Amino acid sequence: MEGRRCAACGKAFRPCPRVGDQKYCGDADCRRCRRRRWQRAKRQGDADYRDNQVRAQRTWAQENSAYWGAYRSGRREYAQANREKQRQRDRRRRAANLAKMDSIGTFSSVPSGTYLLVPHGEEDLAKMDSIMVEITLLSKR
Repeated sequence: MEGRRCAACGKAFRPCPRVGDQKYCGDADCRRCRRRRWQRAKRQGDADYRDNQVRAQRTWAQENSAYWGAYRSGRREYAQANREKQRQRDRRRRAANLAKMDSIGTFSSVPSGTYLLVPHGEEDLAKMDSIMVEITLLSKR
């Protein structure tokens, strides 16, 4: 029987005759890759499996609440690098939120011009960075 190419590493391998449509070689990294891909597909397509995973992770986190603190305290360089990466993500998120593209769909439907924004309605919105306004077009460009 001719060999196949592994879907993970791309190397040629001889499939096991007991496995009908083997796509991955027997290397440990390739087996992990196969399991990760299976699990990702299962989570996307099976709501029960996804909910089970969430509950199991939540339970583990509650039972091992000190785990991440101990992990970070033993790995100072990791913790510092993680803090810096989080700062970068926060900066990108703040920069992306300036236009709030998702609040009105696309800006192509709103003509460019000068607008007057007047607070309107109650201030008790769920989103802390949002405000309800009445928009009045003052002049078109």
